[in-house]
Amino acid sequence: MAKRIPAKHQHDRKKNSRPATTATQLRIIGGRHRGRQLVYSGDQVTTRPMKDDVRESLFNLVGGWMEGKWVVDLFAGTGAVALEAVSRGAAAATLIERHFPTARLIRENVAALQEQERVTVETSDALFWSRQFLKSPQPPIAAPWAVFCCPPWPMFMHQREEIVGLIDSWYRALPPDSLLIVESDVQFDPKHLPDPDSWRIRDYPPARVCVVRPIGENNAENYLRLWEESNESS
Repeated sequence: MAKRIPAKHQHDRKKNSRPATTATQLRIIGGRHRGRQLVYSGDQVTTRPMKDDVRESLFNLVGGWMEGKWVVDLFAGTGAVALEAVSRGAAAATLIERHFPTARLIRENVAALQEQERVTVETSDALFWSRQFLKSPQPPIAAPWAVFCCPPWPMFMHQREEIVGLIDSWYRALPPDSLLIVESDVQFDPKHLPDPDSWRIRDYPPARVCVVRPIGENNAENYLRLWEESNESS
């Protein structure tokens, strides 16, 4: 006689199963790899790619600051955000993705772009990896950072304290001339961010993008100017 699975466990089994997917393509929007295609699984349960128009708008703002940066993509997913940054001049990138098949696809895209020397993919949980790294930061190059924190949106509701703590830890560790970019859904209140008045907020419903570039002696004026120019071109 077959053993009956309680309704709760049936739900868990369904939630944890991964549907069969067909490979899907994204494109790099700007820089030296402009127009190149990136393959990802198409599995929206595992990976929620930032929409092309949101990514384009984001890099219209921050793309000019990618030159020479070390990029950290904490919830890499498809890898499109970090690879876009590398295309636009980032000197190195570290992508954190805990799902093994997804991380494997990212590595395939990195190889297709011949960016293995610049790009490292870490198969790890972003929260755990960040805690370990920030104990004694040793980035691969001596350069300012560009940190992208684009977690699955439900984490802002169900693990808000952990995500806000993660953002705060990176914000306070940023070297001079660095920047931090957070993507959430529009339900997330930016007042939970560290030094909330310092952030520039842009909504692309249902997405919300928050950008901060801690003010240094040389970057405050350009930061505000580029933000205003981005607003005018939207």
